[in-house]
Amino acid sequence: MIGNPARVPCQIDDRCLVFSVCATGLSVAKPLISLECMVSGTCVIGLQWGDEAKGKLVDLLAPQFDLVVRYQGGANAGHTVVAGDETYKLHHIPSGILHPEVQNFITPGVVINPTTMLDEIDGLAKRGIHCEQNMRISERAHLVMPWHIAEDKMINSTAVRGESIGTTNRGIGPCYRDKVGRTHAIRMADLVQSSRDDRIGTVAEQKLQILTKMGAPQEDLESLEPQKVINLATNWADRLEGMIGDTTETILTACEDEKRILFEGAQGALLDIDHGTFPFVTSSNSSGVGVCAGAGVPPRWINQVLGVCKAYSTRVGGGPFPTELEDATGERIRTLGNEFGTTTGRPRRCGWFDAVAVRYTARLSGVTRLALMMMDVLAHFEELKVCVAYELDGERLETFPAHAEQLRRCKPIYETIQGWNQPVDDARGVEDFPEKALAYVKRIEELVGIPVGVLSVGPDRAQTIFTDASDALDLKPLS
Repeated sequence: MIGNPARVPCQIDDRCLVFSVCATGLSVAKPLISLECMVSGTCVIGLQWGDEAKGKLVDLLAPQFDLVVRYQGGANAGHTVVAGDETYKLHHIPSGILHPEVQNFITPGVVINPTTMLDEIDGLAKRGIHCEQNMRISERAHLVMPWHIAEDKMINSTAVRGESIGTTNRGIGPCYRDKVGRTHAIRMADLVQSSRDDRIGTVAEQKLQILTKMGAPQEDLESLEPQKVINLATNWADRLEGMIGDTTETILTACEDEKRILFEGAQGALLDIDHGTFPFVTSSNSSGVGVCAGAGVPPRWINQVLGVCKAYSTRVGGGPFPTELEDATGERIRTLGNEFGTTTGRPRRCGWFDAVAVRYTARLSGVTRLALMMMDVLAHFEELKVCVAYELDGERLETFPAHAEQLRRCKPIYETIQGWNQPVDDARGVEDFPEKALAYVKRIEELVGIPVGVLSVGPDRAQTIFTDASDALDLKPLS
């Protein structure tokens, strides 16, 4: 936390972290008890509409942990990790995969397209990264089948209140729908059962009939021919069987053995199926409330939550976005931040930082530290704005509306903050930041109510500055 008071207690899970202001004005958290006495779970959660650079942070933190756990979402996630001259774009694979000493787990809350996963595994293998050595996939995870993709295309072409929800057409929503519906669900465990062909063939026949009646294109219908799908599933089983297992048992044992576990979120909390900007959301619990159910880990094993957000706001796809800038400023942010989706390449909608939204998702996710990313993008502006409240039908609103139509009517109430207008790309410590940049960080802390523990000034690992979180978690940036 930046500025006074000099000592601010912050009670977290029966432990007290005391913040003391250092010479730079940025506080440093000191745990009053040793790390050996603490539970080991740390979560990395996106607090906006996704694309907050969670993958970079997970990659950076992973060597400090024994396990990295991906617990929700599917191949609609896009995590970009830059390591020196190498850039990795990950979708299914946990961002800890670049560190061979770290065990990576894909747990029951994730939905998996095995074809996409195998393409990703093969691509990493060509670069010397062999997933079969340190990645395990839950037998309870559900599979995105070819019919899910066909269904997604048809549903996404239908507007909701005149606006498409804007999915990635990767079958994620239909797969989660079948998971809840149960009848047509296929799990990873089904691939290695003797009844596999009968099970998959029967579901394929039923889905083919349904999609034929829905008017699906002929090319999609041909891909659902039962024997084709059975052959596809046989190939999946041959390739993946050695990585499939009971991740729940392994992770619970790791918790009891006091292993350090990093839980990696996908998408962002504002896309949470229950708590986001419904219906313009993803199909899983992408906020902090989804960690336990998706990973199969009770809350007692989680003690830190890093909430990741950009120093401004972005969104991909349809839905309300109160601070969106449909002007030259928004285009400038998009260009400077290279704001195009990792998974789809779609241009992201850009706007000023929305403190109302981030305060809501930080509380929802139990955030203990903020990671403020893309500070380098704002270094090019003379003047910045932060949304501190909304105006809804003539009244001031400081809480986040539940209904998308209400949020659409909200007008942002801005506070203007002077920009620092000088590059910060080369900053490697808090002392390297201009005073006005630190003032912006301090104001974000005040509005959200959470101290900033990580600052990012570029895509590379070295362009990440750890503040109080580095002491509280005994973490250091990689060289």
